[in-house]
Amino acid sequence: MRAELIITGTELLLGQVDNSHGQYLGRELSALGIEVIMRTVVGDNSNNLQEVFSRALKRSNMIITTGGLGPTTDDLTKETVCNLLGKELKLNEEALNSLQEFFKRRGVNMPEIVIKQAYVPKGATVLPNPEGSAPGIMLEHQGVIVVMLPGPPNELHAIFEGSVRPYLAQRENKGQVAYAKIFKLTGISESAVQERLAEVGGQGNPGVAYIAKPGEVHVRISAKAPEVYQARALVNELAERVRNRLAGYIFGINDEVLEETVGDLLIEKEVTIGVAESCTGGLITQRLTNVEGSSRYLKGGIVAYDDATKQKLLGMLPESLDLYGAVSKECAILMAEGICRVTGAQLGLAVTGNAGPSGGYPEKPVGLTYIALAAPDGTCCREFQFPGQSWGIRWGAANAGLNMIRLYLLAQ
Repeated sequence: MRAELIITGTELLLGQVDNSHGQYLGRELSALGIEVIMRTVVGDNSNNLQEVFSRALKRSNMIITTGGLGPTTDDLTKETVCNLLGKELKLNEEALNSLQEFFKRRGVNMPEIVIKQAYVPKGATVLPNPEGSAPGIMLEHQGVIVVMLPGPPNELHAIFEGSVRPYLAQRENKGQVAYAKIFKLTGISESAVQERLAEVGGQGNPGVAYIAKPGEVHVRISAKAPEVYQARALVNELAERVRNRLAGYIFGINDEVLEETVGDLLIEKEVTIGVAESCTGGLITQRLTNVEGSSRYLKGGIVAYDDATKQKLLGMLPESLDLYGAVSKECAILMAEGICRVTGAQLGLAVTGNAGPSGGYPEKPVGLTYIALAAPDGTCCREFQFPGQSWGIRWGAANAGLNMIRLYLLAQ
């Protein structure tokens, strides 16, 4: 089955809202053995939507639209599709009852304008929306399955998982099932990753793809097969060879988040930590505090950007800074040990470097970063040279610092 995604919303074209629908639906459909052949973003314009939808009808077995099902004048998807397919919109009692219940549960009167959402194409299936007011819609037209989903991600996910996925899973005319595993790496460049994997294969099925992100490289191993267990076996066999060549740089797999992994390990090992940051500007502390339960292990963090602050808050001596400089191995070590003294934490992580965009020179170029980890059994420090722009350097440094904690705790 060949599917096409039509994602509507002028706010998406203008970059005012992140477009996550394509990623979510592409992943879900491929897992069901449905090939996504095209993804188009269309603004809130009926003529443009009609043109894109007309082309999709000629080349796809399934069309999924997102957005444009609300009650306002710029919500045009349902009306445009019905006009194109020659279908009449009729008031659906099931949809109307759901709307009334939705507003009743919230203790407010239902505005007249939202009744528009209860009108659906004649003969279509109403897809319940447990998260919002606009129902999804599914119909068939000349052998093409048409699914219309609302734009808010929580509503789209709820309808797809509650209604669309079960319907598609029981159909027999699907293609091969896709399965993938993603290794997340930090502290290594995309080109260096490719060099390490030059002889592992991955040019066919299964295949290897590379995704470069600020401060990270993702290695995606994917395969297709008639059944998911067959695709999984193909992926796992190649993934093991990939893991062996990249083990020291892998900080997560698939949806794993580095700060959550670190937090789980700190809780498991009953270890506390303090963080002293210079060039990362508090990013590491912020990421740690984003994790629920971080108060169990995070003692505190200090952003010591200025030399005087390093002296006052971390107890560094002026002569040390004069001798070694703020961007140095020695400074990172003193910061890490200082944050342990100040907070009483068992571990102290410190980052100092030159994140740019200016200020670099041959001996200490932009991207040069020192990360130290102080522990009861000693203090270690690593030197990094992160590529890219300022944000990527900071994110890469934060990843590398969190990964140092992870590796240390795993060795305990």
